[in-house]
Amino acid sequence: MINGQRVLALIPARGGSKGIPGKNIVPLGGIPLIGWTIRAARNSLYVDEVVLSSDDDRIIDVARELGCAVPFKRSAELATDTSATIDAVIDTLNRMPSFDIIVLLQPTSPLRAAEDIDGCLRAMQNAGAPAAVSVRPAEDHPYLVFRQGEAGRLEHFACPPTDSSLRRQDLPAAWCLNGAVYAAQCEWLRANGSFLSPATVGFPMPPDRSIDIDTPDDLARVRSLLQSAY
Repeated sequence: MINGQRVLALIPARGGSKGIPGKNIVPLGGIPLIGWTIRAARNSLYVDEVVLSSDDDRIIDVARELGCAVPFKRSAELATDTSATIDAVIDTLNRMPSFDIIVLLQPTSPLRAAEDIDGCLRAMQNAGAPAAVSVRPAEDHPYLVFRQGEAGRLEHFACPPTDSSLRRQDLPAAWCLNGAVYAAQCEWLRANGSFLSPATVGFPMPPDRSIDIDTPDDLARVRSLLQSAY
């Protein structure tokens, strides 16, 4: 609970991953991948309950063994390759209406810590914002990214101000979503249909905790980082 508001942490984990078969429960550092997110959520200062939304019986069994509640099984219609995560979030809100704030924690961000969850929630509260999402520094600044126009001529994706310096040390800070933490007021999220809006605030996270596992190379990178850390 934060400022008298009840907080629900939702971990979405459908089955059927193609890039990494069984991705959400693949072993990582001695525990299933999803276990890292369950542990971070359970260690949060503000999260009142941690629940899983999944259509996969194996994932459900593993999550329960690791101390995550599974009050319902996600319908097949919300677990296809083209299903939007926000639909699973709204489904959860409909099933569990007694919370004020929801925090979406994707299991593919295993290095996200409890302090990142709590920091995102505090950022939202301190700003008086309806939502907050975690971000990382952009690897390529928007002012230095181009498209190819007519005859291959380069055009800025985001035009820098006239006469502005394009030296990296002079560029304004630029951020990217890292997919680790999404937080929002429940009723606002129902109305907005997305965690992102002009009112959403960003919570900066360091690059080393911002890795999102999407490919076998990502998984190998995280395994290497964990081995070097221990």
